[in-house]
Amino acid sequence: MSSVSASSLYEVTRLENGTRVATAWMPHLRGVSIGVWTAVGGRHETAAQCGVAHFLEHLFFKGTGTRSAKELTMAIEGVGGYLNAYTTEDHTCFYAKADAAYFERSAEVLLEMYLDAQFPEQEIEREREVIREEILSVKDNPSQWAEDLLSETLWPKHPLGRPLTGTLESLQRLQRGDVVAFRDRHYTGRNTIFTVAGPIPHEEVLRQVRAPLERLAPGTASRAQRARAGVGAVCVQEADTGQAHLALGFHACSRKDPRRVALRLLSVLLGENMSSRLFQTLRERFGYCYSMQSSLATFEETGALCIYADLEASKLEKAMGVIIRECLRFAERAPRAKEVQLAAQYAIGQTRVSLDSATQQACWMAESLMAFGRVVEPEEVERDCLAVKGAEIQAVANEWIRFDKAALALVGGGMEAVALERSMKAFGNSLRG
Repeated sequence: MSSVSASSLYEVTRLENGTRVATAWMPHLRGVSIGVWTAVGGRHETAAQCGVAHFLEHLFFKGTGTRSAKELTMAIEGVGGYLNAYTTEDHTCFYAKADAAYFERSAEVLLEMYLDAQFPEQEIEREREVIREEILSVKDNPSQWAEDLLSETLWPKHPLGRPLTGTLESLQRLQRGDVVAFRDRHYTGRNTIFTVAGPIPHEEVLRQVRAPLERLAPGTASRAQRARAGVGAVCVQEADTGQAHLALGFHACSRKDPRRVALRLLSVLLGENMSSRLFQTLRERFGYCYSMQSSLATFEETGALCIYADLEASKLEKAMGVIIRECLRFAERAPRAKEVQLAAQYAIGQTRVSLDSATQQACWMAESLMAFGRVVEPEEVERDCLAVKGAEIQAVANEWIRFDKAALALVGGGMEAVALERSMKAFGNSLRG
């Protein structure tokens, strides 16, 4: 069954086993981006399985019944293409980009990996060591470490709060049977999406991929353990770094909540660009930091509005005061109409520019289908952004910028005891109201 609107560049076909094939017609391109997506990630793991989705992602590259690991990569790289994968909290993606003349070869390799990975024992043990190095490398990247600690503090004892790579202990526990069982349970037709963005017609894509994709058992759509909003908490990790790395998070709405659009514009106004309030105060006015950013993450039933900054520990107390003050300003007073308009235009422009890329178009289709069951037209998002009023941003700020339920993670060295104590006291006072 296919669906497409008259003016849309997107077309979607659902196969009999539930697999969806989605294409974006971009005839002006020379290259094609292809993705195989499964709507399963770290949040679908039990505590005992922590890291298995990411481990499995690595192992899909380690050989099939007919090609070795090297032969798989050479089949794509040998024609100037690119092959990779990634795991998130709620999905996993395997993707390739190549000259459109090699679409059939690229699709064949991706599907062979997805459908016929063998998981030999020796490759599992070798890749276990690779992932072990990946886990250890996080502590060499204190900003990433702070982000991981923030997730753990926002969602304690929940899959969203666990590292996607797993821990050294959980990685060591995982055996081949665990990997195969996770694949067999979740890598099914109803969880799979195949995307193509580029100068390949939809019907040509279907001719190439329908038969192999229909080999997937239909299965059932995977469900994850629901997350609950936590209470305010602070996590501090001393480390041998030159700076303090701060991550502050507020629980937020789900990806289906209509208020998510106002919350996204709140994030833009807070710290997503150089015009934002936090950038202008923390960096431009006071010189407290070089790097700072805000972002919004949304999931099926929850989300998080986060603020990150890297700065000298001696500036931590003053910087925290600025962050708290700027956050609370949104709850106290609605931003001006001009400021809201600029934020909306920024969000729209970022989306438009990103969708010039076939790779981003493939992501847009898959993420839309996983989240909403349809490909959302970019124009719909643009209309929603332009409709947001300042009062709506103030309302979501009052709803979710709640320091009594916020989480704070700090990683760094040289965090002087007195300054750290004062910073935590200021944050603690905010937690209490």
